[in-house]
Amino acid sequence: MDVAPMVAARIVGVRVDEGAMVHPGDTLAMLTQATLASTLESEQARLARAEATLRDLRAGSRPAEIQRARSELAAADAEATRTARDLERIRALAERSVVSRQQLDQATAAASAAAAQRDAAAEALRLMQQGARPEQVRAAEAEVASARAAVATVRATAGDLVLTAPVAGTVLGRWAEPGEVIGAGQPVLTLGETARPYVRVYLPARVLADFRVGSPAVATIDGVSDRRFSGRVVAINPEAEYTTRLALTPEQRADLLFGVKVALDDTTGAIKPGLPATVRVGSPAR
Repeated sequence: MDVAPMVAARIVGVRVDEGAMVHPGDTLAMLTQATLASTLESEQARLARAEATLRDLRAGSRPAEIQRARSELAAADAEATRTARDLERIRALAERSVVSRQQLDQATAAASAAAAQRDAAAEALRLMQQGARPEQVRAAEAEVASARAAVATVRATAGDLVLTAPVAGTVLGRWAEPGEVIGAGQPVLTLGETARPYVRVYLPARVLADFRVGSPAVATIDGVSDRRFSGRVVAINPEAEYTTRLALTPEQRADLLFGVKVALDDTTGAIKPGLPATVRVGSPAR
């Protein structure tokens, strides 16, 4: 299996070489992205800001703020009362032509402005006492959820920049070195899983029909010739290999070879990648 990053990054270090045995969770390579740290700080700041806004909306106005709003309402109400009384006096004087029309208009405008300011102060106090609308709270909660997801995404990206061994196995290939920039999905290493050894053999077409996936097999491994390893057929290629483009005659068809993958059972780790094997596939399905 290929071990590759999920995102494009620069390789900082590769800790294993070809042929090394690794265990699940072992660190194989470390990568970095230049903008990752600043992106994480930015998303964490956005999350803190969103959480603070949500806390303020849920808590509502502080008692001191409500008291100040009440004081402002009382002052606005007093001003509205004063200007209304002034308007009544000036209107009476205007009826007797004691004051000019301009003075009456000014008093009317002042009374209207004071009344409007009183109404605005009353509405502000009412909103403070009611607290935030449910829609505002839900919007703030959604912003917090979005910010948390963004932080989690950046942290997951940082975690993906440390490549670890998914299984116990042997390093079969090392394809990148420190300092190189690789793309997402580009392999850094290739592992062979020691817990699932297999050998690929080739069977002639004349006997292939006698076998199926699951047929038993026995293998002997060079260097471990005193032992036999049981196995089974797990895949049969649907197309022939090592043949001419067209096999028209019986002689040509006799040369058709089909790849067969045989999984071997080995709990001791005696089978090593690359060792030649001799396989006998038995018990044909007839």
